[in-house]
Amino acid sequence: MNTLGAEAPGQDVASKVISVAAAGGHASDLATPEHIAQLTQQLSTLLNETVEHIAGLNREARILALNAEIESARAGDAGVAFGVVAKAMSQLSEKTGDSAKELARGSRGLIREMQQVTDVLQTKMRGERLSDLALTNIDLVDRNLYERSCDVRWWATDGSVVAALASPTEENRRFASQRLGVILNAYTVYFDLVLCDLTGKVVANGRPAQHAVTGMMQDQAPWFQAAMKTRSGDEFGFQAVHRSPLVNHQRSLVYSCGVRAGGESQGALLGVLGIVFNWDALGQAILDRMPLSAHEKQRAIACFVDAEGNVLADFPAGSLRDTFDNSLFHGLRQGQKGYGVHHFGGREYCAGFAMSPGFETYSTGWSSLVMVSRDL
Repeated sequence: MNTLGAEAPGQDVASKVISVAAAGGHASDLATPEHIAQLTQQLSTLLNETVEHIAGLNREARILALNAEIESARAGDAGVAFGVVAKAMSQLSEKTGDSAKELARGSRGLIREMQQVTDVLQTKMRGERLSDLALTNIDLVDRNLYERSCDVRWWATDGSVVAALASPTEENRRFASQRLGVILNAYTVYFDLVLCDLTGKVVANGRPAQHAVTGMMQDQAPWFQAAMKTRSGDEFGFQAVHRSPLVNHQRSLVYSCGVRAGGESQGALLGVLGIVFNWDALGQAILDRMPLSAHEKQRAIACFVDAEGNVLADFPAGSLRDTFDNSLFHGLRQGQKGYGVHHFGGREYCAGFAMSPGFETYSTGWSSLVMVSRDL
């Protein structure tokens, strides 16, 4: 049986709480929602153990008071004073027990409120962080793809490209192919560069040894049709993520621009230059390299989605492309950036999302989502 002077069961927990607060860690570490939640749980454990300890002491005090009353009765008149003390001990024990019960009721209610506040704070802080990360991800895409729209408009004015269409000799086509190959050696983000005449037939490409596409018809390809509708060399066409037959059906984006007489912006249209971009080398790489901890990455889901709801890239790679529930993006229609709690695949996630902010004159119009499971 414990004595009144025994060490309280909650003392070890209290020491841990104090030691955490006094550990000399960074203030930012102590202010994280996870740390607050941990302290709240430790406080709850401490209060529960303390109340149990008080209840145990009261039980011992009642036994001592009962023993004292028995001894007082045996002693007769000589034990009257002893009986008064025993009665006082019993009354004090009852009052202490009542106070302990009230403490338990009040502390449990307070802890529940603290846990609710902590949960809201944790969701807010994590959600804002994840929405910032989602915005960073899609902004990286916009900034990088803006460069692609500049590349195609610039290279469409190259003299060798113009000559291969204006004077379509075998020599000019071969030289254009060599020139496109030189460009590809400097820009490794592209699978290939292809040149088409006005009928949509490929007349030259930068990597003929890898992609034997000369003579292939591209007249039905969205990127070719878009370029054919441009009014000047300042405009460009585009085809979103798809498996391009030009590069062995690898996932690609294609930017296109009309090639015009004399390389002039307002010159007569001679054909179309298409640049086939390695999409996964950008989109998948951005998601794979997100600045999340190893623990968070084990519980994370992320993706890029176009305006039609098609998943363009996902993390883990290949996990969402055929199964994604686009309802997670409904909130995006109401704002540029935000966060919330979503249920997906039987788990609860804190989710941050952002729409494409655009860069300079370019915007994909796509959306970005980063979610981390709330399961511990």
